[in-house]
Amino acid sequence: MSTINPPKALLFDVFGTLVDWRTTVSYTLSTQAAVALNSSSSASLPPAVRLFASTVSWPDFAQEWRDTYKIFTISHSSSHTSKSKHALKSVDQHHYDSLVRLLADHNLTGLWSPDQLHSIARIWHFLDPWSDTSPALHDLSKSFVLCTLSNGNVSMLRDLAAHADLPFSRILSSEHFGAYKPSPLVYNGAAEHLGLRAEQCALVAAHLGDLKAAKECGYQTIY
Repeated sequence: MSTINPPKALLFDVFGTLVDWRTTVSYTLSTQAAVALNSSSSASLPPAVRLFASTVSWPDFAQEWRDTYKIFTISHSSSHTSKSKHALKSVDQHHYDSLVRLLADHNLTGLWSPDQLHSIARIWHFLDPWSDTSPALHDLSKSFVLCTLSNGNVSMLRDLAAHADLPFSRILSSEHFGAYKPSPLVYNGAAEHLGLRAEQCALVAAHLGDLKAAKECGYQTIY
């Protein structure tokens, strides 16, 4: 980031940059599995499901779940380089669909009911922040316009901001621009939405690919 010509707006990646998805998701999967295995209806679970649910590494499962998200967004970013008339599949829907597929891959189909699956898939709306995230953003909000710029859908980002006390003045999502990062449509669209030139925006992210794509669009970058 330039100190001579500092940006007017800081646009933040969210997952991994501001919130600790790994701890929250791993804990939720593990605790919900324990609830299912110890519930009054657990006797109806197939023995294989009980066995695999007792031995699976839920942190590894959480990483696999996250990896499907990366593949999903990259595949959509490369196919959306110009404005599309077709609505994107939401990250919420992807999280649900990929959770169902992963459970099948691990012989865990039936561990949770459809309603429970929907509830678990929404844990991405309520990820806990890193300990210094909220205080730092409150300080930065005194000098900059703070915005999200995430592949998460709008409802997810609003829930995360409320849950983690993230003082954003704007919630911007790839959903607004018909593509997923690292498509240029997202970075260019966000600057236009804010009424700023690209060089007046800085992307703050913990992901080098995100920063590289933003820089190629003229953004300042902060790692």
